[in-house]
Amino acid sequence: MENIIILQKWQKKQDNEYVLAEKYYTLLSAMNSLQLTEREIQLVAFTAIKGNISNANVRTEFINKHDTSSPTINNMISKLKKINIFIKENGKVKVNPRIVLDFKKNITINISLQHV
Repeated sequence: MENIIILQKWQKKQDNEYVLAEKYYTLLSAMNSLQLTEREIQLVAFTAIKGNISNANVRTEFINKHDTSSPTINNMISKLKKINIFIKENGKVKVNPRIVLDFKKNITINISLQHV
């Protein structure tokens, strides 16, 4: 069988780092079959940009921005910690540093899907 490579290039410009982060974590969730909800993706994106979700003022900002509650955030944090998206470091809940990007910069994602 012939080895054919199909290359697609998509370019999406965005001036909002939160939207970029949400798109990135949506792709990450889809590619890894994580089945994260829209609100969970919003929480991961927000936390990645803010640095943590433990500070009361950061948590309040998320609650106000997304019209949610502290118990809902706690439930999402629990789930995201179980699947290693969130970690606890120095007493603060943060996004696992392995999947944090600087969303103020340009990002290029290379996805390779292989059929064996």
